[in-house]
Amino acid sequence: PATAAVIAPRAPGITVLNDIGIAELRTRIDWGPFFQAWELKGAYPAILEDPERGEQARKLFADGQAMLDRFEREQILKPQAVVGLYAANRSGDDIIIWEDREAKTELARLHTLRQQRKKPAGGVNRALADYLCDVESGVVDTLGGFVVTAGHGLEDLVATFEEDHDDYQAILAKILADRLAEAFAERLHERVRTDLWGYAPAEELDNDALIRMEYRGIRPAPGYPACPDHTEKDTLWELLNAEEHTGVSLTESYAMMPAASVCGLYFAHPEARYFGLGPIT
Repeated sequence: PATAAVIAPRAPGITVLNDIGIAELRTRIDWGPFFQAWELKGAYPAILEDPERGEQARKLFADGQAMLDRFEREQILKPQAVVGLYAANRSGDDIIIWEDREAKTELARLHTLRQQRKKPAGGVNRALADYLCDVESGVVDTLGGFVVTAGHGLEDLVATFEEDHDDYQAILAKILADRLAEAFAERLHERVRTDLWGYAPAEELDNDALIRMEYRGIRPAPGYPACPDHTEKDTLWELLNAEEHTGVSLTESYAMMPAASVCGLYFAHPEARYFGLGPIT
């Protein structure tokens, strides 16, 4: 990676955010997966006018908006997040997290996996660590990590619906909590780029552009095709003190509880792209 791309964060270390409400998050919802969850195929907002699916889509959308109104009005869900921005470098396929930008004391180490498939001449087998400056370069880079949740408070609401045998509202609430968690991840990444890390302070993108990922940087999560190993969450949770700051815990199989939660890493390199690891030996 070119060292010219390295920008030290404005707010290094841990930042806890518990002041972002539903009103802000709902503006960042990607509605496409909402309709897909109900097995309605089609792009939003065009699906609302679809000759075959439009009527059902409009009803679902109206019910979803009403549920979001309730979330907002009654403050049922309590979104929480933690961000960590750390001095870091690549060492082989590993990522070294430093205690500070002096880069003398190793705080933690994340392990990435490298593609192993045969590629044409000039092709590159990638690992996520490649998006950071090598430790031998002497240039200290930055890696971010985050955990967000929109699931606190959901369980009690769903239990109320289930007691009333209202499975539709229970499922609707779960799907919308998941959408809000993803929206929170999107909004938080935006805030990191423009403020907390600040490597793109002049960025101005509407929600459609955000959904199309027209910004600099990526936020892969353990379990994504580029980093399928969920056990790396242990290191992320320790770095961020995530359970204390967000109330999100990990099960023995590394599922997040509450389920309407998202975690991942931030890479800021201008050429950072998502990729699939593929088979490894």
